[in-house]
Amino acid sequence: MTQTGIRDTTEAELDRVLESAAQAAESFGALPPSRRAAMLRAVGDAVDAAAAELVPVAQRESRLPEARLKGELARTTFQLRLFADVLEDGGYLEATIDHPDPDWPVGPRPDLRRILEPLGPVVVFGASNFPFAFSVIGGDSASALAGGNPVVVKAHPGHPELSVRTGEIVAAALRQAGAPEGVFAVVLGQETGRRAVLHPLTRAVGFTGSIPGGRALHDLAAGRPDPIPFYGELGSLNPVFVTREAAGARRDEILGGYVDSFTLGTGQFCTKPGVLLLPEDTAIDSLVEAVRGRAGAPMLNERIESGFADGYRALADHDAVEVLVEGGPQEADGRTVWTPSLVRTTAKRFLEHSAELLEERFGPVSLVVSYSDPDEALNVADVLPGQLTATVHGEEADEQAGPLLDRLRRRAGRVLWNGWPTGVSVTHAMHHGGPYPATTSVLHTSVGSTAIRRFLRPVCYQQVPQHHLPEALRDGNPLGIPRRVDGELRLP
Repeated sequence: MTQTGIRDTTEAELDRVLESAAQAAESFGALPPSRRAAMLRAVGDAVDAAAAELVPVAQRESRLPEARLKGELARTTFQLRLFADVLEDGGYLEATIDHPDPDWPVGPRPDLRRILEPLGPVVVFGASNFPFAFSVIGGDSASALAGGNPVVVKAHPGHPELSVRTGEIVAAALRQAGAPEGVFAVVLGQETGRRAVLHPLTRAVGFTGSIPGGRALHDLAAGRPDPIPFYGELGSLNPVFVTREAAGARRDEILGGYVDSFTLGTGQFCTKPGVLLLPEDTAIDSLVEAVRGRAGAPMLNERIESGFADGYRALADHDAVEVLVEGGPQEADGRTVWTPSLVRTTAKRFLEHSAELLEERFGPVSLVVSYSDPDEALNVADVLPGQLTATVHGEEADEQAGPLLDRLRRRAGRVLWNGWPTGVSVTHAMHHGGPYPATTSVLHTSVGSTAIRRFLRPVCYQQVPQHHLPEALRDGNPLGIPRRVDGELRLP
């Protein structure tokens, strides 16, 4: 049972939900992309219309402020409409046609036509820190639905009431727009999530959360008799490297931006800059004062508070670390708020203890690492595990910046120049992913229009009669979509 009295889903109920999803999969996946686009827009309209009901529930369960939640809800419905545009464009199908060619250099070529098709029922695990944008109808659900897959959401225990109500609104909007029964459902319970990953009707999983939790579920998905894709976004330190030239030219601007970024959302963003690399002679008095003067804010829930407190204590007590600002919990207006902390070490000590110091601390703390020369900064870059982001603050003619960027592009899915990683734009070119442990699939993104690619698989049709082909592959291009024909990209 959850704290709100909403009960966990039983094993029999989960079976019925996934059976219904499997029954809906073929008809939903066969709908013309334009029909699914209209359904996504209908869901976006329904969620927008329910904002006055949903935002207060989200405030109560997540402790997040109203303005933040309203902005997040708007981002969520924008994302649905962006995927609707992707469907109407049709390029996401990667429709490819090779006509027969008896003179093909490697031997006669038959008629071959390739397209991307839905996987089937997708299980999505909602995240704690974004109760709209990475939860019930967030990016994983939106991209899976856009691809023609039924979705079963395992609600996050941090906001069960919001999850259930959002799921009801989404399911009703899909029904009213003509989607088959079973296309969308919400289930609850930790054991339910484990069973859903192992269920024989589940065809893929999307997850946003911790490294231990994500890795455990990933291993379940991989250990099934029929292993399935598991797309997990897990953990990232999002290092920021400041070159000597940049520190000399823009020190105060950079340090101010860093404080704003790592304390945003009480440090509970997956893109929080957890490590700042500075030349060792950089004065940081203004940085220390800015962190010390930053007001406290609530964390998402007691479980996250407890986990952060343990992780921070292990970091602050480490022999290689000096505490510059000791933040922590305080009582304010009848609630607990957390002020930010700041700790420091040297690159030499960091390299000696990288295993412990590279652990993600999900909350309001960040580590400053001072380096003696550019080679030492590169050595730190070389020990980094996979990251969602990596940032360089440099100058245009900065000789240190090039080698840093070259190292960091191998370790991060998004490389930033003179910016801050918090804030992930929902757009076509965005990539929100990276090598493990940032994610479990280095090939894909969980944000942006190409997130749809995770929930599609290629199928090639050889010598299949026209009337048996998907419309996207038929002669005459009845859907009016971009296609590659005999090696040439042809636009409608």
